Amino acid sequence: MAGAKNHDYHILPPSIWPLFGSMSALVMAMGAIMWMHPDAMPAGGGWIFLIGVAGVLFTMFSWWSNVIAEAHAGDHTPVVQLHLRYGMILFIASEVMFFVGWFWAFFDFSLFPSELAPIEGLFPSKGIEVMNAFELPLLNTLILLCSGTTVTWAHHALIHGDREGLKKGLWCTVILGALFSCIQAYEYMHAPFPFGGSPYSSAFYMATGFHGFHVLIGTIFLVVNLVRVYKGDFTPRQHFGFEAAAWYWHFVDVVWLFLFAAIYVWGGWGAPVHGG
Repeated sequence: MAGAKNHDYHILPPSIWPLFGSMSALVMAMGAIMWMHPDAMPAGGGWIFLIGVAGVLFTMFSWWSNVIAEAHAGDHTPVVQLHLRYGMILFIASEVMFFVGWFWAFFDFSLFPSELAPIEGLFPSKGIEVMNAFELPLLNTLILLCSGTTVTWAHHALIHGDREGLKKGLWCTVILGALFSCIQAYEYMHAPFPFGGSPYSSAFYMATGFHGFHVLIGTIFLVVNLVRVYKGDFTPRQHFGFEAAAWYWHFVDVVWLFLFAAIYVWGGWGAPVHGG
């Protein structure tokens, strides 16, 4: 019969969300540029930025709602699920390359400070006090390591059909992720050096701040999964949405271990410690 489906792939119908999302991202970027350059740009950049953010969030909600509806409709065959996994793996790989850039900048500044004439060949720059790596940064490291165990607990509970264990593990992970973000915000508020003004502070905030943004995204990802669990989604045989969130969270954990060791411990070695 004409039009009969004789394959395991899911052919998507035409969708407005790629175009709508890209246009929203463009509006958001334009608004951010206008907002950050008020002297050279027309007024109202902040409002344009917020409109763009609202459009991006609406796109994410609507598009992912469609994906969830496809899963409920049985469109995510084993072949489709396999390719979704490939897509998530490639996405995480692209995120890894983002962090490679930040680490590259940090190590370039720290290993070759003589190339940075304004700081007199010193890294961290003269007069900068670094944070004590074994206070709040160490606490946040332990929090993220614990969150990695709780999301693994939730995953194993899901595989074995333990819905209560799944809920408890997800709740613990979400709480630990939110706690990490709060502690990092407190750390930034009381940091002994500003956001700009030196290669050290720029590299520090770029790397740790970008990671903090990923923690926020990962926490939202887990919250969405928690809501879906309460709605009865996911089975031991089909739960790619949860797996994707768990992979992303483990990626965030591993990146933080490298950040803690390279930037907080090694990067501040020998420099005056704030409050020390």
